[in-house]
Amino acid sequence: MQSKWMFLALMLCAQITFAQSAAVSAVELSCEYRSNPLGIDAPAPRLSWMIGGNGRDLRQSAYEIIVSSNMQGNGDAWRSGKINSTENIHIPYAGTPLRSFTRYWWKVRVFDDKGRASAWSQPAWFETAAMRPEDWSASWIGDGSGVPEKPQDFYAEDPMPLLRKQFTASGKIVSARLYITGLGYYEAYVNGKKVGDQVLDPGWTTYNKRILYAVHDVTPMLQSGENAMGIMLGNGWYNPLPLRMWGSRNWRDFLQTGRPIANAMLRITYANGKTETIGTDGSWKTAPGPVVRNNVYLGEQYDARREIRNWAALQPAGTWKDAVPAAGPQGRMEAQGQPPIRITKTLKPVRIKEVKPGVFLADMGQNFAGAVRLRVQGPAGKEIVLRYGEDTLKDGQLNVMTAVAGQIKGGNGGPGAPHIAWQEDSYILKGGGLETWHPRFTFHGFRYVEISGWPGKPGTGDIDGLRMSADLPATGSFSSSNKMLDRLDEVIRWTFLSNVFSIQSDCPAREKLAYSGDILCSAGSFMHHFGMPAFYVKTIRDHIDAQRPMGGIPETAPYVGIADAGPGDGSGPMGWQAGFPFLIKRMYEHYGDKGIVEESYPAMKKQLEFLRKRATGNLFEKEDLGDHEGLDDREVPLTASIFYYLTAKMMADFAAVLNKTEDAADYAKLRDDIRLAIQSKFFNSATGEFRKGTQTAQSMALWAGIPQGDDDGKTQQALLRAIENKDSHLSTGIFGTKMMFDVLRERNLNDVAYKIADQRTFPGWGHMIENGATTLWETWKYSDNTYSQNHPMFGSIGEWFYRSLLGINAAAPGFRKIIIKPQPAGNLTFAKGHIQSMYGKIASEWNIRNGVYTLKTTIPGNTTAEVYIPQQFGTVVKESGKPLQPARTENGYAVFTTGSGNYVFTVSK
Repeated sequence: MQSKWMFLALMLCAQITFAQSAAVSAVELSCEYRSNPLGIDAPAPRLSWMIGGNGRDLRQSAYEIIVSSNMQGNGDAWRSGKINSTENIHIPYAGTPLRSFTRYWWKVRVFDDKGRASAWSQPAWFETAAMRPEDWSASWIGDGSGVPEKPQDFYAEDPMPLLRKQFTASGKIVSARLYITGLGYYEAYVNGKKVGDQVLDPGWTTYNKRILYAVHDVTPMLQSGENAMGIMLGNGWYNPLPLRMWGSRNWRDFLQTGRPIANAMLRITYANGKTETIGTDGSWKTAPGPVVRNNVYLGEQYDARREIRNWAALQPAGTWKDAVPAAGPQGRMEAQGQPPIRITKTLKPVRIKEVKPGVFLADMGQNFAGAVRLRVQGPAGKEIVLRYGEDTLKDGQLNVMTAVAGQIKGGNGGPGAPHIAWQEDSYILKGGGLETWHPRFTFHGFRYVEISGWPGKPGTGDIDGLRMSADLPATGSFSSSNKMLDRLDEVIRWTFLSNVFSIQSDCPAREKLAYSGDILCSAGSFMHHFGMPAFYVKTIRDHIDAQRPMGGIPETAPYVGIADAGPGDGSGPMGWQAGFPFLIKRMYEHYGDKGIVEESYPAMKKQLEFLRKRATGNLFEKEDLGDHEGLDDREVPLTASIFYYLTAKMMADFAAVLNKTEDAADYAKLRDDIRLAIQSKFFNSATGEFRKGTQTAQSMALWAGIPQGDDDGKTQQALLRAIENKDSHLSTGIFGTKMMFDVLRERNLNDVAYKIADQRTFPGWGHMIENGATTLWETWKYSDNTYSQNHPMFGSIGEWFYRSLLGINAAAPGFRKIIIKPQPAGNLTFAKGHIQSMYGKIASEWNIRNGVYTLKTTIPGNTTAEVYIPQQFGTVVKESGKPLQPARTENGYAVFTTGSGNYVFTVSK
């Protein structure tokens, strides 16, 4: 009887894993992470799709792609033929060389595991931009103004250039594309209307290496006959003020800078097949515009009286002169691939109060990044001043101090700089009716807005908060029975979206810089919340472009001269050095992107060779900042050496992925030598402690895999003691926090992790929320003067929500193989959420009711999963009501294997 039961259970288990495949289909086609991208310049763009269909265990055994230069799909560019492969992501185009300025249509059909072909997918397309440098037929132009000779002169009024061109379209227009960049920022107009909905374009790059341009379909904006095009320019990062950040660093000493300039070409295709290109050149006209001052830190001043009627349309007013050709930076032009910055949400003030006569304070109810839009009516010449801050003083007035640029607070910003470098915009009315305005070429981090000079009293209907950010798709969701954790997840999302303005910044007000150490800590959490691949490809290229001459990776990319405690060559400290290969590792693990590993490998190799030459006895002593913002000893010699070990370890792994066998062997030996040196110098075998046994020291050692054998268990016990000694509060900084939660998840110690995460007293996330935080603080301790209140680096806890509480983990690159292993802990009774992977939606939802544990999960097509069911709730497991026998048991879990589909597991005693 028992053997009969075993046979039945095994057959039911096999039914989950090996169910008869239903017909499959190719859906959700994408090219280089985008759906129907308008402008790409990759010579072999990578194509991806998801597997759709009904039923379970949907698998692809082969595929066929056709790419055509026409919608009919005759495959004149590429016919792959049937390819016997299970791959359905990152398939490189392998047809005839792609032509510039051409739309290609593509479709795919897939074959299931029985060899049956699907129908062809719905056609998708990608459109090429300028595939060769010689295809760019335009030049840099500006207004011909020179750069001030004295630092203080940069702070004088400096009306930004307007550029325009009137032209004749000599036939029926079939299509028109605008390829455009402007440094530092620009807005483009055709026949008086703004082109596109992005703001703060283009993305910031190392301009002497790479310059990004956007592509717009402007066909509906043109007409046969006379047309006009206009460009408004701003300073952005190309013409920064000579602010001495922290009293010492002037970005102009490190960035390629110059006067605002533009480079654009409008390419028109007519019905008769002819094309015409109108490019920026000396035939364009220029005049000073109404933006009289603008800076990414200090803000924007706009004088509406200076507006020129019809400046970007026909029959403009004003006096215009010839534009002046400019040299421009040396970087290569590249089509912008990351999501553009847009206004992604509009907020209304929750209250506006008069804090002193004529001065009003608007509370937006939420800390965020962006700007204010105002609607106002008043006399010409009336000036409205907006000051921004994250907090208020005890008397209810605005506190600007946590958002002051570069700690310029006592006249230390250099000649001409403000005594205190707060964020401020101003608008001078032109009079004559209702006026609507928001700044174009700056962004702020704020919750509160101080308004002075308003004619009358502003109401909540007169003010909008414009949240700006890279327009990232939300690809993850999380909710649970713990409302504090749910609130924390919302706070993390607001924090993250405040810090994605073409780079991942540390804060949106004080610094606005891409610190690679911060990225190491939070990239995993970002990837679980939002679709980050195209954004992070740009981030990785920023680091390659900013690499120092000898190979070191700078602390920030683009490089602005910051090199705190680094190993020389102007490079960053070891934790920030490790952020570069770590982000590449996460791109490979989360999105299956082997291409970015190949592209980055030479830079990573140069970096490691630089570090190898700088190490002493395979160790570093002082070349790190330690566990930044931790509450214990920084443990610098240990952290510096562990980051060196991790860099070597990642390089050995990358070399193996790319089949570089000699490099893999070399780096594996270096990795092992570093590990032994760390173990020998820093480990106390009697106590299991590394150095002083802090939470950070133990977590980093375990996360890196330094202790082995019995030493591993001793190190874990020392970590648990360090946690107990803090009454289950953390004392870690940005690195130790991420690593500790990873370690506790991997070792099935989630009850310990949950107790730490659920603390409501200092230090911890609950303490921030209990004290009114709507975004994450830079420090565990509340600051009303020095530290930012909108910093993403402690957002690493968000990754734990997904990987531990929901239990969604990748067992193979890109989630081709999936682990579903929720770790119920504490007083949680349910958790629910999902992520959107390259293969499709992965969902996990569990609850505990009346002693019964239920797990619902969704596994996407062409993937497999191992589902872990905790045996603490019993050993009788059913799926969709049918009893199952696990494939194995492991550390208190029953493990089941599945293909794609929707599953409902229950377990009870």
